[in-house]
Parts: sequence; structure tokens; C-alpha cells
Amino acid sequence: MNNAITSYKEIDFKKYPKTYSIENCLWKTFLDENDLTKNYDEVVVLHDNTLNTFVPLPLFDEEYKGSYLQYNTKVFETDYFTFDPIKNYDMVNVYVPYVNINNYLIDQLGAFEYLHSSSILVNKLLENSKNDESVTMFIHFMHNHFEIVVIQNQKLLLFNTFEFNTPDDFIYYLLFTAEQLHLNPESLKLNLLGTINEDDELYKKAYKYIRNVSLYEIDIDANTTFSAEERRKNFILFHS
Repeated sequence: MNNAITSYKEIDFKKYPKTYSIENCLWKTFLDENDLTKNYDEVVVLHDNTLNTFVPLPLFDEEYKGSYLQYNTKVFETDYFTFDPIKNYDMVNVYVPYVNINNYLIDQLGAFEYLHSSSILVNKLLENSKNDESVTMFIHFMHNHFEIVVIQNQKLLLFNTFEFNTPDDFIYYLLFTAEQLHLNPESLKLNLLGTINEDDELYKKAYKYIRNVSLYEIDIDANTTFSAEERRKNFILFHS
């Protein structure tokens, strides 16, 4: 096994009728996509939502997982809480997984491992920051939200997720975060990844306010057949 990525495919559930539940969308996807019904040695499911927070290991008590989320998101006693250990960095990522999706996938796939997508994002960015003493901000874009990750030489200084609708929303949260951390827009190093390119209004907005902004260059030997834009968009998937 050489860990090469042979193929990937994105399925937009918006193409299904609005009356479909998430289980209906999954059922139709499994029906249409033959690759999903093949046998695999290992299956990893990634949960992408804003219901998570990183906790330093010395402050973490597994018996009170839900308490760490109550300060930055609305949670309920009936929610199921779990966590991903962030190996080598003395912290965990506490989150609420989509239990209904897990239950459906268990019926289809049998046993599998699941993680929060931000665990992979943060772990890989920390790994890549070794021996870099500069404070670097990374922004990872998804369709309706983005994550801000601030790192200095394998230390996580900040992680936060923001939902947004317009480029003005985005730049407000970016500049607010920089101000809270006393980061100067004139010297801040900002790397963008995820669903972003130089023609995007979000990139242009960032470039207007931050002097040192660039698209994150991702060098993955196994993915040389994919374009730089594909590697940025699928950074989490390709490192899972």
C-alpha cells in the first residue's frame, strides 16, 4: 500500500428533492455510487460541523465532555459528545457527531472510524509549522463557514469557526480575530485554503486588508496528479 489517492468524488445533496431527509439522500447516493458498496479494509468517516472545541489535555476530563462546548455553542443534555485525541500536541477535539448519519452508515458499511474534520486540519497544520517561529493565520473555507487557525511553531494559539454569508462578514471576523490576538495586518502572514482561489471575492477582500496573504501551497507526493486548487480544496480529505 502506497497511500496514493486513486479517486474521489463530491456529491451535492442539493440535487435531491427538498423533501428528502439526510437519510434519504444517503440512501440515494449509496444506490447510485457503486464504489460505496465495495468492500474496504478500512473506512473513515469525517464529520464537518461547528459543534467542536479544542481542549488542552491537562484541563480535559472525559466525564464532562459536554461542558467544554457550552461556552461557544448551544448544546443539549441529550446530545452525544465524543472527542479526538490530537496526538503529539497534548490536546483533544471535543465535538458532537451526527449520530443519525453514523447509525445509517453502520447499517451500510459495518464498523468504521470517525473523526471531526477539524482534527485533521489542525493536526496537519501543526505538523507543517515545525521550526517556524512566525505567527501564522490559516483560514480554511467551506461552503457556508470557515475555520481560523492561528499557529506558532507547532503551538495552537487559536481555533474558531465562523458562519458567513458575504465577503464583508468574512473580513469582519478576520480583522476582529487579528485585533483580539494583537496581530498587525501589515505583518501578519495569512494562508488561505479550502474552497478558495485568487479570483474569489473572498481572496480579493483579504488581499485588500492584509499585506501578506497567499494561497496555501500544499505539496503531497501522492497527489501530484491533482491540481493545486484541488489539493487546497480537499486538504482535509487528502490528509485523512
